[in-house]
Order: sequence, then structure tokens, then C-alpha cells
Amino acid sequence: MELFKKKFGPVFLKEDSESTFFIERMNVLLDKATGELKREIEKNIKLASYGEIGENTIAFELKNSGIDMFILHDIYLEVGEMSAQIDYMLFTRRRVYIIECKNLIGDITVDSDGNFIRKYELFGKQVKEGIYSPITQNERHMEVIKQLRAATKSNPVSRAMFESNFEHIYIPIVVLANPKTVLNDRYAKKEVKRKIYRADQLVRVIKELESEEKSNLYSEKDIREHAEFFLNASMPNKSDYSKKYEEMLDKCKKEKATTDEHTTPQKKMCPRCGAELVIRTAKKGVNVGGQFWGCSSFPNCRYIENI
Repeated sequence: MELFKKKFGPVFLKEDSESTFFIERMNVLLDKATGELKREIEKNIKLASYGEIGENTIAFELKNSGIDMFILHDIYLEVGEMSAQIDYMLFTRRRVYIIECKNLIGDITVDSDGNFIRKYELFGKQVKEGIYSPITQNERHMEVIKQLRAATKSNPVSRAMFESNFEHIYIPIVVLANPKTVLNDRYAKKEVKRKIYRADQLVRVIKELESEEKSNLYSEKDIREHAEFFLNASMPNKSDYSKKYEEMLDKCKKEKATTDEHTTPQKKMCPRCGAELVIRTAKKGVNVGGQFWGCSSFPNCRYIENI
């Protein structure tokens, strides 16, 4: 049956990202900032650019995959008090893949307890540190997706069927996008190993998972409708990048206000009577049309000063 289905993918329904807009807007702020704030903005631009490189690596792999799928890049979902900023959602003929991209410096070890340890070199010294589990992060994304989709199932039976099949259809995958990163998952549990891969393994893994699934086979129309549901549910301008931009924008405004306050010229006072000096324009004489400082208490005080 699948042999007779027309090829249509891969197709990006949403390819842009908040990080791109963030970098553009932060570069505008960079021109206005000074000192410590300027350095902070430069740091944020560098971090965002590094993350963008990782996501672009995944985009390249997906575009050249030859897999029928609709792709959503960088979407923000909310349900109740929970939220999820998802790097990629891939809607294929058989499943939905939730991709969490990590473009980390250094090598990653996953131990038997599922802990993630990163090792890298900094200023000639080896640094070893634990990092927040991207698998746990992706599991939270899965819960948001599950609740959002389940809310559309008004029939108790269809809702129960959806929930029982959810983990079979929606597959979380963590992708290490840095090609220099070495992944050591020798002692990781099998269920953890099946959730984390390097970017150059992603397409192969998806094809293997697709071939394992025999019961589902969705039409192009069904897949598009499924993807568009989440695209329409995505909320713009609520991502971590948007929040960080608003924070930096506020700091720039405060810095400008402080600068303006310090650079506002002080009032000039008359050295004779102490009244304020004001700018006047000569109406006659050889200096007609010229401006000068004159005492505001004129004609009681006739002090003048050249500008």
C-alpha cells in the first residue's frame, strides 16, 4: 500500500526561529549599549548564534532525508500552567518525533542513573560538570503535547485510546548537534540510549523507527492537518528569547535614561545677580540675528555673555 503513496516531503511548515529574530534585534541594541551592558548583549548574541548553528545542522539533515514529513521548527506551546519551547516537531506517515537540539561544547557521558556529565577544556584545564538532563526536558515537552492534543478528544473512548497510544506515536529524541562531541552512553540504560543521538544519526534512526511501525500509515492530508494543529497552537513572542530580549531592551532604556540625566546641561546662572541666564537673539546693531546669553532679570540686570 505504501508503495503507491505519492512522495511529498520533507516540507517545512515553519522554518524560521525566535533565535534569528533575537540575534537581529540584539544587534540593534548592541549599537546603543555601552560598558557592561554591551558585553552582556554580546554574550547573549554569541550563545544564541551557537544554538542556531546546531539547529541549522539538524535542518540540513532533515532537508536531505528524503522522508515524507511536515516539519515545524521552534514552536512555543502552553497548556494550563505548563509550557514547552520545542526545537523541532516532525510529522511522518507513521509517527511524530519531538526533537530537542543540544549544541554542546565537550564530550557527554550518560551514566547508569541517567545523569548527564559534560567534560571540556577551558584555559588548558579539564572541566567536568553535570548538566540538566535534556531527556527530562523533552519529557516535559511531551506532557504539554499530550495534554494539548487530549483536550481535543471530547469522546471518553477516543481520549482513552489516544492516551494509551501516545508514547507509541509521539517519540522524543535528543540530538547532539556538535560534530566534535563524543557521546559515551556505554553504561546508560537501553531506554535512555534510544532517546539520544548525534545529528548525523538522526535520519537513519527515524527511518529505522518508521520501518518498525506497521499499524499506522497516514495520508498526506492527515499528516498536514496534524502538523497544522500544533502550528496554530504555537504562541509567538513568548519564548525564552523573547523574554531575554525584553529584559535587554529594558536595561538599554534605563541606561539611556541614566546617560541622558548625566549629560543634561546644567542651568547657567548670572554671575552678577544669580538669576538664570537665557538664550536671546540680537535684534539690532552689528550683531543682529546673533545669539547670546542674557540675564532673565533684564532690564533690572543687563549682564550678557557670548555663546
